[in-house]
Amino acid sequence: MREPISTYYGLLRRIHELRRPSLYVEIGVHEGHSLAFVQPGTRIVGVDPEPKVAEPPPNTTIVAQTSDDFFADPEALGGAAIDLAFADGLHWWEQTLRDVANLERHSSPDGVILIHDCNPIDEVTAERERTTAVWSGDVWKTVVALRRFRPDLQVVVADVEPTGLAIVTGLDPTNTVVFRPVRRDRRRDRPTRLGGHRRRRPQRVPGLGSRRLGRPPTAGRLSVTPPHRRRFFV
Repeated sequence: MREPISTYYGLLRRIHELRRPSLYVEIGVHEGHSLAFVQPGTRIVGVDPEPKVAEPPPNTTIVAQTSDDFFADPEALGGAAIDLAFADGLHWWEQTLRDVANLERHSSPDGVILIHDCNPIDEVTAERERTTAVWSGDVWKTVVALRRFRPDLQVVVADVEPTGLAIVTGLDPTNTVVFRPVRRDRRRDRPTRLGGHRRRRPQRVPGLGSRRLGRPPTAGRLSVTPPHRRRFFV
């Protein structure tokens, strides 16, 4: 019997063992430690503006760019669909959401996107500015945004150390909801519609108090507070 998985490295390894993707893309490779879990036969594309990967695994392409620049011309993908992706780049929710959306656009419908740092330890480590050794930033808001604006996706967050790992499935590469601009009423200069449907009133977020999530991610910041490892997302 296998031992229970307690860390995100352990879960990442298990996912690679089970899926054995043809193409794996990692945003934010840094020193490349997580690339060690990739199985033989998988082609790897790693993206990082300042990569420090000393000895990348075989069949690996490291692209020294920001994720936005990479997706503007993702030549390294070679036109292939992504089977498994890991988003661990800049720890700001809006950037992570953009990375997830870009990854989905280039993924196969049965692909999987993993998001690191979605279950923060405490409020200090969940701040947007880094002041601690372990720092998750406000990436956890990405899960809130996906569940609010992309209910068609299946989003589960595993409570693994140190700061959780989200697993996103049910991908739709043709979906552009999170990129769609908000139409505005010129008379009142306020959002009126999202995706052709009249905008609903702000809703309460279960488990996160009465904070408001009435606007799409492109229209403003998510004014909610972190779950503080209450297993709300598990």
